[in-house]
Amino acid sequence: MAYLGKRCRHTIISLDGITTAAERITSEVSAEILPLMVDKRHPFANLLAFRRFLACSKPDLLATYNWGAIEWAAVNCCRPVCRHVHFEAGFGQEEATIQLRRRVLTRRLVLARSDYVVVPSRTLERIALSRWRLPPERVRYVPDGIDISRFARKSEASYGTTQHRDIVIGTVAPLRPEKNIARLIDVFCRVADDPRLRLVIAGDGPERVGLESLAAASGLNHRIVFLGNVARPEELLPNFDVFGLSSDTEQIPNSVLEAMAVGLPIAAVDVGDIRMMVASTNAPYIVPREDPDSFAAAIRQLVADPSLRSRIGMGNRLQVETRFRQELMFEQYEKLLLGGAPAAQSTQSREGALVDGHSQRADR
Repeated sequence: MAYLGKRCRHTIISLDGITTAAERITSEVSAEILPLMVDKRHPFANLLAFRRFLACSKPDLLATYNWGAIEWAAVNCCRPVCRHVHFEAGFGQEEATIQLRRRVLTRRLVLARSDYVVVPSRTLERIALSRWRLPPERVRYVPDGIDISRFARKSEASYGTTQHRDIVIGTVAPLRPEKNIARLIDVFCRVADDPRLRLVIAGDGPERVGLESLAAASGLNHRIVFLGNVARPEELLPNFDVFGLSSDTEQIPNSVLEAMAVGLPIAAVDVGDIRMMVASTNAPYIVPREDPDSFAAAIRQLVADPSLRSRIGMGNRLQVETRFRQELMFEQYEKLLLGGAPAAQSTQSREGALVDGHSQRADR
């Protein structure tokens, strides 16, 4: 929205009622945030209300986000009110291992009529084409990009990670079930015989209390640090030596891109596009999701060799600079969002952005 600036006006509907990201909207952006009560007991009435809203507001573009907004895509697909672009960012815990058939069929039926379906990963692109059977001409792969300049300088902020500092394995993630931080704690326990190691977990969420109890039960809670939410990861990440990711499901996590941007090696489970994201020298340390022994071995190898960590980190930084720059993402989004609008109308276009019930995530 900030990139498009005054060329667009935005009407935003948060289907879960969470609007905390509104504070990030700059004053130059014309944006209206509308509350909308959704009664899940009356789905047909909801559909009628959504259709009436589109018919009355007549936006130039309807942008829907994830499964939670699929009804909006549905009410626009039969007799379209406007152009429609649907964004899929990935799956929650309920579809971490297998997709729900009802959702697959709905996506197949509804999204086939969208102007575009935008996916951030090659993994999700394959699913959209083979599982959802969407027309290839309607599916667009646009990888996430980050502002590399934020991660160009070393930070002097320690966030407590330099106290008795030896080697820090760190992660940044919302503490939700699908992030499976318990897996990372388990793996840390397997390598904790090396007294130099500490685990630092940045992020907050519903799983935090349980994870803190798990850390305490391990007897290693004095070496496992929970930082809570960290607003500026660029200040924290330089304090890590290895970035760990243990999620059940991902696509192209921003947390990994940001860790790569500061020159960190990645030890992670092989989900989504992570193996394709990292430098080739880092690929051996992306391990099968259900193989904790391999995960622990990857961490052991990385912590044992500072020069290896440095070489891998340099390769990861180059990967981000080459493939995952924010500017590349913006250029592709601009073409998709504004490409279908006549030039004379582009300054008056209005985009209805409809997000699902999930909170906005630091890692996308």
